[in-house]
Amino acid sequence: MKKTLAAALILLLTMFIIIGCDNNNSTSGGAVTLSNIKIGFVHVSDPSDMGYTYNHDLGTQKMMKTLGLKDTQVINKYNISEDSSCDTALRELVEAGCQIIFGTSFGFEDYMIEVAKDNPNIQFCHATGWQAAKSGLPNMHNYFGEIYQARYLSGIAAGLKTETNKIGYVSAMPFAECISGYDAFYLGALSVNPQVLMDVIYTNSWNDPTAESRAAQALIARGCDVLGQHCDSPSPQTTAEANGKWGVGYNSDMIPAAPKAALTSAIWDWGIYLTFAVQTLIDGKTIPVDWSGGLKDGVCNLSPLNEAIIAPGTAAAIEEARKKILGGWDVFTGPLYDNNNNLVVEEGVTFIEPQSAPSFDHVLQGITVVE
Repeated sequence: MKKTLAAALILLLTMFIIIGCDNNNSTSGGAVTLSNIKIGFVHVSDPSDMGYTYNHDLGTQKMMKTLGLKDTQVINKYNISEDSSCDTALRELVEAGCQIIFGTSFGFEDYMIEVAKDNPNIQFCHATGWQAAKSGLPNMHNYFGEIYQARYLSGIAAGLKTETNKIGYVSAMPFAECISGYDAFYLGALSVNPQVLMDVIYTNSWNDPTAESRAAQALIARGCDVLGQHCDSPSPQTTAEANGKWGVGYNSDMIPAAPKAALTSAIWDWGIYLTFAVQTLIDGKTIPVDWSGGLKDGVCNLSPLNEAIIAPGTAAAIEEARKKILGGWDVFTGPLYDNNNNLVVEEGVTFIEPQSAPSFDHVLQGITVVE
């Protein structure tokens, strides 16, 4: 009887030890390893956009190659709207056994937080969001980067190229993510061309090639001869080319789409974060609540310059600015005024983002938002 009781106690103790170990780095299925991890993605469009989702997908492929993962270990949900469709997609990924899920569009965040509450053993990583810290959920994370640094450099190419001293910008949304981006683009142009002004038109959609082309055409009609963009497709670049104008792309190198117009593009390397987050989970460590990286980390950069059409001195001016940023100076250093002539960043002060997602939402002096 004593032997039976002792054996039962040993078995029970062993079960507690196993459960305790699993909880350090586990889902209900046990420890997460490179051989058994399953990763889910929810995207607002698909790689055919040749922009945002295309580039995020390149990051996924880089992560898979770096970690030696198989195609069967990654599940992508493409063309998911920023509505209840996102909730459905997230829960399908949970049911499929994903231990970590990435949502790559701004409007996914509220849905991710709700699903994260219901699934505390699964990690949820959201790009471009800002609510992870205030959610109080240890399995909810935000990631983005200092893309404004790359946009500043790309603005230099625009400021030197313009012949009308008027540049344009096709922006998806009136959110800080977009506003801080076009502010930085304009400041880069202004740094090499004190006469330059900029018009902005919103499409109110992350990926609507027709609306993007229409906005680009309207900007050209207003005298803009170089177009920047924060939208998913190359439509502003192809529209610029069709009208004999120039442009600066976003997300991926858009020179192949518009070789006679695209000067360069502000680009991402999402693979750096995706690899980091997955490896951190596998190592049993804590994924940061907020994560960001910039030029110095290789997270943000410029695509190659279009040597055939850039203005003389562009490469040298960009390199000088790059060294300045890498040396510690940053883009939003005052004095900066908004377009109502209010001082928003004092002289000698540099605005620093409080979290990974942008929050700088002042439309700067010299920029006109076209209604």
